[in-house]
Amino acid sequence: MVEKLRTAVSGAGWSNTAKRTVERYSVLAVAEIIETGGTVCIVGRMTEVSRKGCYINTPSTLSVGSILRVIISRENQTFFTNGKVLYVHEGIGMGIFFVDPAEDQLQILHSWLADAPVTYSL
Repeated sequence: MVEKLRTAVSGAGWSNTAKRTVERYSVLAVAEIIETGGTVCIVGRMTEVSRKGCYINTPSTLSVGSILRVIISRENQTFFTNGKVLYVHEGIGMGIFFVDPAEDQLQILHSWLADAPVTYSL
């Protein structure tokens, strides 16, 4: 398990870093992921975010391609959008793509990014 976590954190064996097209920021928040149909609800911790998606640390993951509702809470603000699971690190977490967030929700997200340190730059 420790080796699996090291690999996930370092990015070793994971080629998605080459596909990133936007900067990622270090932002801690509580995330609730609800699979379409409301049959599965997972709570985790968001550790990285961009304007296109985020990474949720959670031992419970969903399948790649799962369509879901994303609710992220931080500093008395809540960001809501639809999402899709892009990749999974079993037992560690998953990468989520934001699907068509509303303009008012993007304003909340952008306010979080404005003060956050960049963890991945283009």
